[in-house]
Amino acid sequence: MIELVAHSEAMREAVRLAGRVATTDANVLVTGESGAGKDALALYIHRESKRAAGSFVKIDCAALPAELLEAELFGYERGAFTGAQESKPGRLEAAHKGTLVLDEIAHLSTDAQAKLLRVIERREFERLGGRRTVKVDARLIALTNVDLDEAVRRRAFRPDLFYRLNVVRIHVPPLRERREDVRKLARGFLKTYAAKHGRRALRIEPAALQMLETYDFPGNVRELAHVLERAVIVADGERVEVEHLPESVRAAASLQRRREARMTLAELEAAYIAETLVAARGNKSEAARLLGISRKNLYEKLARQKGNDEG
Repeated sequence: MIELVAHSEAMREAVRLAGRVATTDANVLVTGESGAGKDALALYIHRESKRAAGSFVKIDCAALPAELLEAELFGYERGAFTGAQESKPGRLEAAHKGTLVLDEIAHLSTDAQAKLLRVIERREFERLGGRRTVKVDARLIALTNVDLDEAVRRRAFRPDLFYRLNVVRIHVPPLRERREDVRKLARGFLKTYAAKHGRRALRIEPAALQMLETYDFPGNVRELAHVLERAVIVADGERVEVEHLPESVRAAASLQRRREARMTLAELEAAYIAETLVAARGNKSEAARLLGISRKNLYEKLARQKGNDEG
């Protein structure tokens, strides 16, 4: 489960809205890119609701073929299909008095959409191959990374189901639009993965953190989690440094900085010296060697930079 962090104004607004809707029984549609943290927001809604003592059940509508998805969602009776040796309740029944999260709702088949609509309207359904009507009281939260409005226009998604699910819509912004959240997320992931891999607590160096805050993260929070898990594994000390980040992150962050900044010659020199010091792990003698200048000359440049900053 992706951690829910909301330091940025965009994410704080999403959490505020989630907190307000949590006190009701309204169905919720959570939109956002893959890996942005939609499932974490759904869990937050459940925990803040009067159903918090009930089950939190999730089903990934994109992970299963249509027939298996219906069986998982609605359950089935013995003999309903080949291989159905015994009756089995579905996720809907498991979520009774709790919350059912339908991840990637756009992948539901038209038949499953019709059945789900009935559940919403009447709070009842039959298992596959069954005749007994099952009553259910579950709050529905639908997650999607596609444009459901467009899917409705293309008739790929039932408009009546869409309107039932879209009582309250909450958008989870991508990580590139809430860079203020990167610092807290990164430190949380470091703690989690250090414990997972039997490592002592690791500290992230400012230069590495700044690089993460610059990177656009096309994979969003999930990608940040993977980057930090990798760093925990490859770091040989108690600090995560720039060299422990993937090359793709380092290259993209460097390119982004150059695109965003029109540096003066002095600023360009300062940036190059700073990068070299990072590469040399703070060893000024090694940094001077890499720069092709004397150690004394490096100290003079650093002192001059400090004076400019203070001035």
